[in-house]
Amino acid sequence: MRSLGGNPTQAQLKEIATSEGLTAPFDFPRFLDLMRKHLRPEPFDRQLRDAFRVLDKDATGTVAVADLRHVLTSIGEKLEPNEFDEWIREVEVAPDGTIRYEDFILRMVAK
Repeated sequence: MRSLGGNPTQAQLKEIATSEGLTAPFDFPRFLDLMRKHLRPEPFDRQLRDAFRVLDKDATGTVAVADLRHVLTSIGEKLEPNEFDEWIREVEVAPDGTIRYEDFILRMVAK
């Protein structure tokens, strides 16, 4: 299930099993039907917003470019600094060095 974008809790799995009357092993087409019916992956833009909210400690809708640069060039699938610079050029940076992350998300999702 995780490979297909789902991450159900044990409680959710029990609820699915109960609501679907699952008591015995089932075949792959049935598994796919259950996935389609019960487990919808979150849209990518929602995942991005959630990630930005972690950096937005004051809930202002903005994030410091320096913080964003650090995260995107040093954690997980790292961007090269020049790649980050290309992304940042496409959004307006405020005089205090912040960007509205909603603008950034819209650019990322559009690419």
